[in-house]
Amino acid sequence: MTNKTPPSIIALDGPAASGKSTLGRTLADTLGYLFFDTGIMYRAVTWIALQRDLNLKDEAVITELAQKAQIDIRPPSQNDGRSCDVTIDERDVTWEIRDAEVEANVSVVSAYAGVRKALSEQQRRIGMRGRVVMVGRDIGTVVLPDADLKIYLDASAEERAKRRFDELIARGEKASYDEILRKVIERDRIDSTRAVAPLRPADDAVIVDSDKMNAGQVFAHVMELCR
Repeated sequence: MTNKTPPSIIALDGPAASGKSTLGRTLADTLGYLFFDTGIMYRAVTWIALQRDLNLKDEAVITELAQKAQIDIRPPSQNDGRSCDVTIDERDVTWEIRDAEVEANVSVVSAYAGVRKALSEQQRRIGMRGRVVMVGRDIGTVVLPDADLKIYLDASAEERAKRRFDELIARGEKASYDEILRKVIERDRIDSTRAVAPLRPADDAVIVDSDKMNAGQVFAHVMELCR
């Protein structure tokens, strides 16, 4: 059996800390595709709102912000571990949007229907260019429902919390497994019960359970699906 051309548009969904970003980046690097973690757009809107001291619970205000925000995603300009450049009004905020305060509030912002609609339209335009691995929570169901390949990467809350805990300890940071697990479970609750585009596998997605697989095994499995 001869190898087929890899799918041009790959949608990669799954819950928080399931390893989507690691898999997506490796997959994109291997295929020579754009790696686009859509979560960075929601982080960018959250970061702007926090910088401007806006009320994150005011859906109308945050939605208007998302509609007007000039967010740009570009190929990485620096070799510092980033997978892309994230700019807001030409200011590089690639690392700023990863801070703890943004992490703690992004689920609130991403649950708003108007915010998701505004950002989904931008994400769709990028994705439809092809040769892209797009990572998020509603790519296969909402943003790119006609993607050539849809992957839903799953893992138990306990396993995902353990992985995040191990990462923090390896970096020499203090961490509480119980606290991380609590946050993972709460993030899952918010993402899966929101009224708009809740977290769930697309009907035609391939579900990959990584509980008993390491990152290398998950990558090898998904590359077989691409072939």
